[in-house]
Amino acid sequence: MKKYLSIIFASLLMVSCVDTVLLPDDKTVDEDFWKTKSDVSLMVEGAYKSMLSADVMSRLIVWGDFRSDELLPVSSISSNSVVTALTEIDAQNIQTNNMYASWGSLYSVINNCNIVLQRAESVMSIDPSYTEGDYKTDCSQMRALRALCYFFLVRNFRDVPYNAHAYMTSSEEMNIPQMSPDSVLQRCIDDLVEAEKSALDPTAFSDWRRVGHINRDAINAILADIYLWRGSIMHNPTDYQKCVEYCDKVIESKRAQHIPGRNEVETKLYPLAEGMQAFDDIFISQNAEESIFELQYNGTANANSALCQFLYKYRNNTSPNGYMKASSIFGSVGNGAAVYTQTGDYRYLQNCYAVGTGAESYDVRKMIAQMSWNVTNPVGMTGQARSTDRGYDRFAQNYIFYRLSDVMLMKAEAETALAADNTDPILRDAFNIVQYVNARSLYSGNLGNDSLKWSSFNTKTLMENLVLQERLRELCFEGKRWYDLLRYNFRHVDGVDYTTTLADQNDKGKAFVRNDVNMLNLATRKYTSGAAAAASKMRTEPYLYMPINQSDIDVNPNLRQNPVYSDADEYKKNY
Repeated sequence: MKKYLSIIFASLLMVSCVDTVLLPDDKTVDEDFWKTKSDVSLMVEGAYKSMLSADVMSRLIVWGDFRSDELLPVSSISSNSVVTALTEIDAQNIQTNNMYASWGSLYSVINNCNIVLQRAESVMSIDPSYTEGDYKTDCSQMRALRALCYFFLVRNFRDVPYNAHAYMTSSEEMNIPQMSPDSVLQRCIDDLVEAEKSALDPTAFSDWRRVGHINRDAINAILADIYLWRGSIMHNPTDYQKCVEYCDKVIESKRAQHIPGRNEVETKLYPLAEGMQAFDDIFISQNAEESIFELQYNGTANANSALCQFLYKYRNNTSPNGYMKASSIFGSVGNGAAVYTQTGDYRYLQNCYAVGTGAESYDVRKMIAQMSWNVTNPVGMTGQARSTDRGYDRFAQNYIFYRLSDVMLMKAEAETALAADNTDPILRDAFNIVQYVNARSLYSGNLGNDSLKWSSFNTKTLMENLVLQERLRELCFEGKRWYDLLRYNFRHVDGVDYTTTLADQNDKGKAFVRNDVNMLNLATRKYTSGAAAAASKMRTEPYLYMPINQSDIDVNPNLRQNPVYSDADEYKKNY
């Protein structure tokens, strides 16, 4: 057992393909390990566990939520390395040594997946209990997890090194150059298509593994997400259509899996729980029927400390005070800047604590509270005071990557983009999906006045904005918003070249694409002052990505910096 644990620990310590590998050069230990089915299972679980690290989770929150209009830094926290990094990002003055500009933790997960993919096959000839079916299922999960990691890297750094080789020793050559994002995404798609062939059936498990392991539904959700992303950038109808097809696969599968009796709005169409019940199912009980893939934290062997630090407590103390709070857009109903346009929306009360007009920021309640607020009529109410006794070091909150309403809204977004004009029937289908997600979260006694009306959203432009707004209401603080804004931006600009790197474009003197002003206005509306200045610092496409950390460039001379970022020693801060 000590031998097994040492191998797992060494694997989890490995960092990116441009950093130093910490696995000892001990071939004997490695060769002795890959002998049994349980050895492979340990390594598969080890790959998932490496996603649980605070380094990974903190980046998912910073990259997906904090850079958007959702979250603001808490100014009252004493300065430290995290505060410095977040202040730079908030001020749009990101340095090349910013701690969240490092990608090593994601490459650690990728390398763990590569190790399984490279070594597991040999076990079949040693242990008869490890069958070809077992091997293919393990490979399916590792290919999909690897593709998901690369998808995050592309969306946040654009031009990244791609590697499918497992690094087992520190002496191996790791100086890999970056690829164009289109090339990386195509490799992800190829991996996922292959993974789907031997994927876990969504009904294979009835415990946490039903959504804690990547099954066929999760693979199809990732594929839909990648196609939606690429379609938005390349303006490619074929990609949008592929997104719709993979969304339909997930939706049909979730319908087939549905178990009656959970307060669903209407089981014939989409098995979504009623709004008040949904919050409890998804974020309190966790591993809900609606869930597709979520990381599993138990609060003992592992705790979601990053989520706790950012949205609840920034250190192990007695006063709830995380690094971040929700922006003022979550605090009112009905005005032009408000997230919620309907007074009977349960999410208005459940997503944040003590919401109400006038405050500059709010404590996040989603994924923080230990119980849902079971009000019978949310109309006119302003939320409850913050209260929770969840322990800092026992923060057993899962992190959801995909759930059914997310996939439904992906489909609505793709259908809106596919609509030929304002009379295309597919536009009405997109509206029906959004209306369904919206209606399940409304107080039933208020539906007559507040339900969405087709007559108010019957053009492509209005529908695009509606989908974007509904995704914010439904998926806020779940690592989605920045990418939603980027897709919106890319759909409204021309000339983005995803087939070459930014450095190559810069060498050729190609002008970078200017970002859409409407997207910039949305992204910067959280600021009480300085919104225009912040928007001016994101004027072209390269500013939408993180810089490559200078320490990675120092190790790998084949890496080239995003051209809009200067060396950390030369760049002057202006905040």
